[in-house]
Amino acid sequence: MLSHDSIWRAIDALAERHRLSPSGLARRAGLDPTSFNKSKRQSADGRDRWPSTESISKILEATGSSLDQFMALMRPVAGSSASADERGHPAADIPLIGFAQAGAGGFFDDGGFPVGHGWDVVEFPTALGRRSGIYALEIQGDSMLPLYRDGDVLIVDPAAQVRRGDRVVVKTCEGEVMAKVLSRQTPRGIELLSLNPDHPNRNFEMSDVEWIARIIWASQ
Repeated sequence: MLSHDSIWRAIDALAERHRLSPSGLARRAGLDPTSFNKSKRQSADGRDRWPSTESISKILEATGSSLDQFMALMRPVAGSSASADERGHPAADIPLIGFAQAGAGGFFDDGGFPVGHGWDVVEFPTALGRRSGIYALEIQGDSMLPLYRDGDVLIVDPAAQVRRGDRVVVKTCEGEVMAKVLSRQTPRGIELLSLNPDHPNRNFEMSDVEWIARIIWASQ
């Protein structure tokens, strides 16, 4: 049976099957990246919003999926397309934003914790999602290949202790946001290794760093 929930469940499951977030799936299909965000699934007055048949056709073409496969994903079968709650595992919605937006002001406090408006949400089906202050960043573009691809989602914990060798997200005082490997940290500065060999390593004085936070999980 077609229902609002089952169609959106199938879109989420299709994205997960191809290791994408819903916005990553939309981008791959040539749609607006926010087309499938949870905030777009209901109007301001609470009415259900349905994805268009054109949108569904484009994501099927982009992923090489058939309509029958999409229909199968509508069924909440344990271990496949069911939500985390339906499978009986713990789940939590955590804030999600893209790397391109993260450099703008108003999304983080001085400690790197998420604040303000404009965040979307993503479901994170693990006990890690219960930690206060964690959030998700969506990779945009290919600057972090081969480790992270366009549409991958990174879970970041600004309260976690950062050690040498950790994958981290760093925001500079000038608003630049980057994901790197922490090579060395002293009271005066940090040395960062690039994830992409085509991009240079970076060194910063601590006075030029607004915050640094550890990546604890990635949707790969």
